[in-house]
Amino acid sequence: MPGVDARTDLGTRVQAQLDAFLAGRRVLLEAIGLETGPLLTEVVAVTGGGKRLRPAFCLAGWQAAGGDPDDDRIVRAAAALELLQASALVHDDLIDDSDTRRGRPAAHRAVAARHAAEGWRGDPDRFGAAAALLLGDLLLTWAHEMLRSCGIDPVVVSTATVQFDACTTEVICGQYLDLVAQASASPSEELARRVIRYKSAAYTVVRPLHLGAALAGGGPELLAALSAYGVPVGTAFQLRDDVLSVFGDPDRTGKPAGDDLREGKRTVLLARTAERVDATELALLERLVGDPDLDDEGLRRLRDLIVGSGALASVEMSIAEAEREALSALDAVPVATGPQGSGADPGAVRAELAALAAAALQRTR
Repeated sequence: MPGVDARTDLGTRVQAQLDAFLAGRRVLLEAIGLETGPLLTEVVAVTGGGKRLRPAFCLAGWQAAGGDPDDDRIVRAAAALELLQASALVHDDLIDDSDTRRGRPAAHRAVAARHAAEGWRGDPDRFGAAAALLLGDLLLTWAHEMLRSCGIDPVVVSTATVQFDACTTEVICGQYLDLVAQASASPSEELARRVIRYKSAAYTVVRPLHLGAALAGGGPELLAALSAYGVPVGTAFQLRDDVLSVFGDPDRTGKPAGDDLREGKRTVLLARTAERVDATELALLERLVGDPDLDDEGLRRLRDLIVGSGALASVEMSIAEAEREALSALDAVPVATGPQGSGADPGAVRAELAALAAAALQRTR
């Protein structure tokens, strides 16, 4: 049965495809001008490492439709999702004014620091922000280019690109919904859940599954069954992320503890806290959430509110319920044994999907 070792191997294969693709882009950028070097430096940094969950779900969808997991073409296609993810991370860090990503300066901070070190004219932070906008756009362009050049029949790729395009639209609009929820200080769990559905669930799990399945010729029945599994997994994935942003270890998450609280992110965790506290506690919650100068004492008080209200326990219960819902949906996934010739074992494919759900939800970073 595929498991951690198989996913580690996939991560190596994905990185090899990214390295090969970026080597070609390096030649192109150097022809444009050596001044573009810092852009590629940040591309390499933001695409290195990570959980590689999106390629793993893409490969699982491919196998469910009868695709051969040893086919490097699907790995190249799946690696395109990592460029899309990198684009989203660069823009997300800029929007959130984040200082770090995976334990190193966020792209806009790194470029701003270079501006300052060179003694260039103008505001380093403004330069860094402008460069990050362009970098995110460049990564998005490259993501589509990498998918188109994966080597699978162009007609099939053209059909499957519908899933990739939908993924792009959903994550951008999900990010906008997140901004609206944050700016309006909305206490609505319904809005927080829509943010999850489009910014995380579809983007992280459902569309990668659909992309892999479509590239192997999977039809509507398979895609619907994968959705029944993928939506609860993707929802719980973001709920876990929300918990880690408040209670996670920065050495593991790569970001300072409490950053989402400082930014005023309106999550399901906060919505449930607001529902359960009294008026005095609600006033404290509203005062501290969104305070960019939130210190360790303020973070402790917010954590106490979240735990004491029962919101944390409630979200943990929702994560567990979503995992059960996803696992119960696996029996309905119609795993194909062809026409790609892989001889896929339905039990093994479903076991891998179960293992992926566990990897996504039972994590500490």
